[in-house]
Amino acid sequence: MNLRARENPWRLMLAINIAVVFGVFLHKLTLAPYVPYIHLLVDYHFGFTKRALVGAVVSLFTDKVPVWLVFALGGAIWLITLGLFVQLFRRTFGFGREQMPLFVFMAGSPFFLKNFAHTLGHFDIYGCALAICLLLMPARSVGYVLLAALFSIVLILIHHINVLMYVPTIAVIVILRHYLAQGINRQNALVGIVALADVGVLFIVVQFYGSVPVPYDEFLRHLQGRMADPARTDLLSFGYIWYQPLSKEISDTWQRMPSNLLGVPVFVLLIWLHTPLWQYFARLIGALAFETHRRVVIAAIIMVSVGYLIMCRESGATDSARRSKDHDLRLDRHRHPTPRYRTAVLSHSRDRRTRT
Repeated sequence: MNLRARENPWRLMLAINIAVVFGVFLHKLTLAPYVPYIHLLVDYHFGFTKRALVGAVVSLFTDKVPVWLVFALGGAIWLITLGLFVQLFRRTFGFGREQMPLFVFMAGSPFFLKNFAHTLGHFDIYGCALAICLLLMPARSVGYVLLAALFSIVLILIHHINVLMYVPTIAVIVILRHYLAQGINRQNALVGIVALADVGVLFIVVQFYGSVPVPYDEFLRHLQGRMADPARTDLLSFGYIWYQPLSKEISDTWQRMPSNLLGVPVFVLLIWLHTPLWQYFARLIGALAFETHRRVVIAAIIMVSVGYLIMCRESGATDSARRSKDHDLRLDRHRHPTPRYRTAVLSHSRDRRTRT
């Protein structure tokens, strides 16, 4: 048995990763979900409000929100995202013995599903799920561009930080899967410009006009009225974030920056441990048939990375510690290679006939 494990360790590694994720889930159940729970309470009762879409949807089904709903919704969307990723991986790379090392590296990455388990109940994972949906859908018509814009709008209404976290990734997916594949014409160019403008305007509205317009005590009373257990007032301790202007968020971030920087060596180590994965995806990019496509993909990765750097600087303590994601992986997963492309890449061929 030990010999078999040494010859093919990937199933053992996958089992270990599953055990780790399960342990993280059990640990999260013992913690009070301060930030996720209050987001399920906030709705549009006082008018248009930032970070209120999920709570507004919850209010359509129940007037009283139990704490366990955080874990139920978080666990459900985690399983959905896992299923979407497995389907995307199978369609893109296949799902045989040869692909198992790549699957273990991607699915077991602490920047991906483990991170979403660690932040169970937070809404980052919704952006990942919607991005994967766009990677699975046909991208031939302008309806694809409009759907991507709709997904971006939903994400900004969930949390406006998504304008840096997932909207750039969605934009890159649309560029690579629709505009590079179908070409640019007057119709899809106009639709893209209008969609981009709408998303930009919405972000400005949410950022600068989405604060709650009533006194803080009145806001907390409304939230307490929606709690299944109103005595748990400790779960309302993050209500102030609906009143903070951008200048205050930036100021708080800079004050916490020294403590946040202590985690940088850990992230550098984790990124270094992903070296085989980065090298593999670099070969994927190098196998593209056209130099223009390679340059566009590299520019897209840089653009999304810059967005993450800005986000890490501007996010407060409740957000910045959980923002490192597998964004480079999501950028590369847009490719659904033909058998010729897959064979060329896996054999490290120099053939440039492959397409995006």
